[in-house]
Amino acid sequence: MNVNMTFLGQLVSFAILVWFTTKFIWPQLNHAIEERQKKVADGLAAAEKARAELKDADARAAVEIRQARQQAAEIIEKAQAQANQIVDKARTDALAEANRLKAAAAEEIASMQQKAREELRGWVGRLAVQGAAKIVQREIDVSAHKAMLDQLAAEM
Repeated sequence: MNVNMTFLGQLVSFAILVWFTTKFIWPQLNHAIEERQKKVADGLAAAEKARAELKDADARAAVEIRQARQQAAEIIEKAQAQANQIVDKARTDALAEANRLKAAAAEEIASMQQKAREELRGWVGRLAVQGAAKIVQREIDVSAHKAMLDQLAAEM
């Protein structure tokens, strides 16, 4: 093998290139690779953290949804109870009003009955006076009295 100056020059140039690369370029490349690895690792850690936070958020959302449903059920239950109270109060008020109207009608009926009785008494009294006047005016006769009493009975 013939080693000449060109080969030695190329060998020296290659050695300088290797030295220059290891001294100046390789550290920067190594630093860039390490930064890239760090970014990827940080990204993976952030993704894992986000996944854990999402899982926690899902759990919290499920709890809040369950609480909201429970509150909605309580609100519906309270509304139904209030509606039942309103219906019961309306029913009680209606019964009280019906009883009041019945009492007023009964009073009016009793008043009308009393008035009718008083009118009937007055009418019977007038008839009795008229009958007595007719009896006194006529002579006392049994058959006439009987006929008059029959007539009075028919008028009543």
